[in-house]
Amino acid sequence: MADAAQDILIGVAGPRRHLLDIPLIRAGLMQHGARTRRLHPGSSRDWRALDAVVIAGGAHIHPRRYRHQPSIDARYNPPRDDYELALLDYAQQHRLPVLGICRGAQLLNVFHGGTLHQDITPLRRNTRPRHLLTPMQTVRVMPHSRLARILERETLGANRLHSQSVRQLGRGLRVSALDPDHFVQAVESVRDDWQVGVQWHPEYLLYHPAHRKLFRALVEAARRRKRPAR
Repeated sequence: MADAAQDILIGVAGPRRHLLDIPLIRAGLMQHGARTRRLHPGSSRDWRALDAVVIAGGAHIHPRRYRHQPSIDARYNPPRDDYELALLDYAQQHRLPVLGICRGAQLLNVFHGGTLHQDITPLRRNTRPRHLLTPMQTVRVMPHSRLARILERETLGANRLHSQSVRQLGRGLRVSALDPDHFVQAVESVRDDWQVGVQWHPEYLLYHPAHRKLFRALVEAARRRKRPAR
């Protein structure tokens, strides 16, 4: 795997300041042989060398991006919204595989014209309204979805660090996983382009084989794009 993918360069987009998530995402990709490039607001927008993109978690997406007004007090990062929406536009134009993580999944939905719940915490009925760093939340993966093929399972233990969630689904996307409250846990493109967004943080679960498969699948998709079968 590493030898086959060593020429793959994957951009990892996140805030200028970050915690452990960005290094862990890069580690998950490098584990499968890819090289990585750090992307953040203010960094270069020359993305021509990229073979795939990861949009990491972080601050809430400003509601104006999906034509709503803020209804809660939240931490926003408008320059990051600008930068990553432009990056997604570039990725779509050039058919770069995209993996969205937490905020990244939400941004993928907004990019395709969807909307978000600004705060699902008070809406939970079957799950406790608290963050979970360990994989204690059950996720039901839709049969026959791309995500089910990647994970090779239809249920999964996942963590939960979000309070925003997909509300109205974006054009060209389908739901590929739900939690027990029926909040969207993953989305994916209905077209041939490889776009997957997961609401949980697989980078914090690299010790779990199923979560490592997401990073492997992104590297493999990038390699197929770069070296199409003859």
